[in-house]
Amino acid sequence: MDNVRSLANVGAAFRTADAFAIEKLWLCGITGTPPHKELLKTALGATETVAWEHAPDTAALLRRLRADGYRPVAVELAEGAEPLHRFAFEPLEKLALVFGHEVFGVSPEALTECAAAVEIPQSGTKHSLNVSVAMGIVLWEVVRRTVE
Repeated sequence: MDNVRSLANVGAAFRTADAFAIEKLWLCGITGTPPHKELLKTALGATETVAWEHAPDTAALLRRLRADGYRPVAVELAEGAEPLHRFAFEPLEKLALVFGHEVFGVSPEALTECAAAVEIPQSGTKHSLNVSVAMGIVLWEVVRRTVE
């Protein structure tokens, strides 16, 4: 999570991460960390079941994860972003999915460290989703295709 400001969104991200048994949730930049009351309220105990760590600089973290064999992928309405349903990955590939700030999205510095960007196709008049909702959709699609 790259500079996500809402503690409610961070708590919801913990619950989503727990639901899909992700390896680790990285809380970067200004993203709040447990044990904030508002975060814990929406996490409903998931801060105890999901491994997490704070990283002050998202771009630096992505460089480190890439060196460890992860492919950083921004979830962002960015130039050249692939629709989620067309996004190609190997079932056992180590992905580092990057979800950004509620208003500004994934930071430009983090975007430059991403190997790809995916977007969730939308038909309505608004062209963005709440970050925790977007996380749920993307993780569902990745997990669904991994287990098929």
